[in-house]
Amino acid sequence: MDFSSFLTSLATSFIIFVVLMILFALLASRPGNNVIYYPNRILKGLEPLEGGVKSRNPFTWIKEALTSSEKEVVAMSGVDTAVYFVFLGTVLGILVFSGMILLPVLLPVAVTDDGGNQTTSKGTFSELDKLSMANIRQKSNRLWAFFICCYWVSIVSFILLWRAYKHVAWLRGEALKAPDVKPEQFAVVVRDIPAVPEGQTRKEQVDSYFKTIYPDTFYRSMIATDHKKADKIWEELEGYKKKLARAEAVFEKSKTTAKPEGTRPTNRTGLLGLCGSKVDSIEYYNEKINETITKLEAEQKVTLRDKQQNAAIIFFSNRVTAASAAQSLHAQMVDHWSVFAAPEPRQLLWPNLKIKYFEREVRQYVVYFVVTLTILFYMIPIAFISAFTTLQNLVKLLPFIKPIVRLRALRTVLEAYLPQIALIVFLALLPKLLLILSKMEGIPTESHAIRAASGKYFYFTVLNVFIGVTLGGTLFGTLKTIENSPNKLVSLLAASLPGNATFFLTYVALKFFVGYGLELSRLVPLILFHLKKKYLCKTDAEVKEAWAPGDLGYGTRVPGDMLIVTIVFCYSVIAPLIVPFGALYFGLGWLILRNQALKVYVPSYESNGRMWPHIHNRILASLILYQVTMLGYFGVQKFYYAPFLIPLPLLSILFGFVCAKKFYPAFERPTLEVAANGLKDAPNMDLIFRAFIPPSLSSEKIDDENFEDARSNV
Repeated sequence: MDFSSFLTSLATSFIIFVVLMILFALLASRPGNNVIYYPNRILKGLEPLEGGVKSRNPFTWIKEALTSSEKEVVAMSGVDTAVYFVFLGTVLGILVFSGMILLPVLLPVAVTDDGGNQTTSKGTFSELDKLSMANIRQKSNRLWAFFICCYWVSIVSFILLWRAYKHVAWLRGEALKAPDVKPEQFAVVVRDIPAVPEGQTRKEQVDSYFKTIYPDTFYRSMIATDHKKADKIWEELEGYKKKLARAEAVFEKSKTTAKPEGTRPTNRTGLLGLCGSKVDSIEYYNEKINETITKLEAEQKVTLRDKQQNAAIIFFSNRVTAASAAQSLHAQMVDHWSVFAAPEPRQLLWPNLKIKYFEREVRQYVVYFVVTLTILFYMIPIAFISAFTTLQNLVKLLPFIKPIVRLRALRTVLEAYLPQIALIVFLALLPKLLLILSKMEGIPTESHAIRAASGKYFYFTVLNVFIGVTLGGTLFGTLKTIENSPNKLVSLLAASLPGNATFFLTYVALKFFVGYGLELSRLVPLILFHLKKKYLCKTDAEVKEAWAPGDLGYGTRVPGDMLIVTIVFCYSVIAPLIVPFGALYFGLGWLILRNQALKVYVPSYESNGRMWPHIHNRILASLILYQVTMLGYFGVQKFYYAPFLIPLPLLSILFGFVCAKKFYPAFERPTLEVAANGLKDAPNMDLIFRAFIPPSLSSEKIDDENFEDARSNV
């Protein structure tokens, strides 16, 4: 990529961002689009626009985002979202404080050296190579400036990460000791229940065990059941209810002054409504609903009686006992009576509760093995993508595109965007696969599964994007050199780092300009909503479902941000110009996502900042990778004092160890100090119990004696 292509990339990305900002300002001010740009406020019963449309200007959202407090973020989007902004703010702080030294010190040191360009790019990017370590001669005394800056970046990171961990721990504690009654704080989940003794039911076994240990505070137990079939019937019932509501809405709209009786809708009963006999839709769906309710009630009784599993939820009358039970060892054998703190009811992955201890261990190692193989197989195509999506290599492989490439304007655009777009599209295929694999481990909660998938995605992005692109781009261009002189492999790879910085500069710019521009403008959700509303939606419920915003998507957003952290850390000293790009990414992200958190996204779960230790460890991993990279690069530069960088990764490991010992236990288990805080109201234990009943096992006929008898047998 030459300098003009780089500038073209930045200019076009910035223009796209400005266009998307203008579109946002125009579209967000139209009342018909409020459900797309302010759904979180609407769902909480607030006015979409504070002060009304007339008093607003297109930049009011910036002021609102900047002046919003952490307390407001917690109130609107929860603690998890507030912790995400702690992450963005911490990385932004690291880059700003690092850049205050790196930019004014390293750029003049690099540009004034006469060492020439040492990269493998053969002068194709010489203008920017002069601003990096590529322009420093081997053994030069100027390397001392870069050496000292390695320590500066590390020290700044340690200080800000410590403050962030301390702040998040406080945030979590404040949320958990809130005086509001939360059902999960009065319950624990027990797995690996032993076989039922002869003469007892599962219910009697569990009750007697916990009554013996907690005679004064044990309230009740709920045995986990295999309710897959009940779920399927319940979903079928909900589908019929939606179709009935739709048919009734169509019937009401058909009533006109000329025809007040209206036209009753009809449908065919065959496959996909395309064949079979034609029936009155309202009567047909009413009949189907009555049939399905009867079928569901029968399945509920069978499920509660005959499909009990070796797991249960235990309820206590106060949250101190529940917190104590969650961190206590209940049995001498590790695979008996395993207890952990209950998550929110909506987070439980019921099918995974029955999986036994040693089966979970085996599943975990199998999944790790599969993920490792997948990483290795993904690295091959990503390396090929990084190598083949350069125009120079594409022309060699596809000679017939030479006439197209000769068009300078088109060539410039393709060089600026082709490799980055190919990489982004390729990575978009991963998240769902990784979430499925994480759930296969036997993880019992949704938030834990997302954390696990996020960790796997982080390894994918770092190993395949950062390392894969570096290796792929270098190896493809230097195969003959390596073949003739294999001992030059290490030096070639190290020397290629400054040259590859150009790719990552463009990648980061594309991510924050175009990515955040699309995030703010919400063009795709807006277009989809209006198409659905016009052609598909007939009821208010269908319209609401069409504009449902979803959550921030931590499972993919955090690893994507962590990739940028890794890239910017590793190139911060080698090519300091990347630091302002990284700061722009996290600064712009903080501003735009602040607006989205306050007005758009609705959390699908709340884990009270449980994601933070995962984020903290990944930042440290990126920092260690940066330190090792610099150690290797200084070695290639034949800087004799390079071994003095060895303490840095050791200090990072020690820092992580101290943080884990000091802060992590309070994230892993509920603390008694927090649980002992008083409550605003006395807990209604029946409501707490019912909060954990799966929707498919909740009976509409709550006075049905037969159903209550079935439940009491659990």
